[in-house]
Amino acid sequence: MARGMAPADIARAVFALAITLGLVGLAAVAARRFGPEWMTRLHRPGGDRRLAIVESLTLDPQRRLVLIRLDDCERLLLLGEGRLVEERPPAAATGEGAPP
Repeated sequence: MARGMAPADIARAVFALAITLGLVGLAAVAARRFGPEWMTRLHRPGGDRRLAIVESLTLDPQRRLVLIRLDDCERLLLLGEGRLVEERPPAAATGEGAPP
């Protein structure tokens, strides 16, 4: 007749579960701390790029505003609906920052 698991086997299983949950928790903390930015730091392409994301703002779970720069033109995109919201010239062409 089977008696079940020995106390040493139960302790080993509980210890393995605690280690596994600790590693998962550590990975979650690291993901929140470093976020997706570490991937971009690892992949730095050489040379000048024509396209750059200037800023991004989450509006709700379905929509996000992204300000991008292509050459000398900045565009504000509303992602999620896939349409162009606003187009504006670069700051140097509009005279921003210059005294009136």
